[in-house]
Amino acid sequence: MIKKTVAQLIKKHRTNDPFEIASQKNILVLFELLGDMLGYYNSSRRLQMIHINNTASQQDQRFTCAHELGHVILHPNVNTPFLRRHTLYSVDRIEREANQFAVELLMPDELLYESKHKNFTMQEAAVIYGVPSGLESLKKLSDLEI
Repeated sequence: MIKKTVAQLIKKHRTNDPFEIASQKNILVLFELLGDMLGYYNSSRRLQMIHINNTASQQDQRFTCAHELGHVILHPNVNTPFLRRHTLYSVDRIEREANQFAVELLMPDELLYESKHKNFTMQEAAVIYGVPSGLESLKKLSDLEI
């Protein structure tokens, strides 16, 4: 389901750039000091906002934007910081889904197919496309072997 959602999003917006997609969807992206947090998503009065740590590397900012965009698309009404602080509800599934969304967005099958001809491993492709180490395992391939 996530893979199909991402594929439709890329097709509709004609890009896999999370910043460009956020812009086209009128989602405000704010860069600010967030301490040890990379980012978060919230909405206020129907204005959707992605907050990104301005001290993070460009690669981390891009992945964070993709991850938070995943929350916008997959979990628009879920407040994970609130759930963590005030409930015993596990947000692991929600965070894993946002990570999978980000991986699918930053490493679409078309890019991996192009990489296949250069003999990249999945781990090398993840580095090239800005996916943090270990998260490449969330990539679901469609009859494509790398």
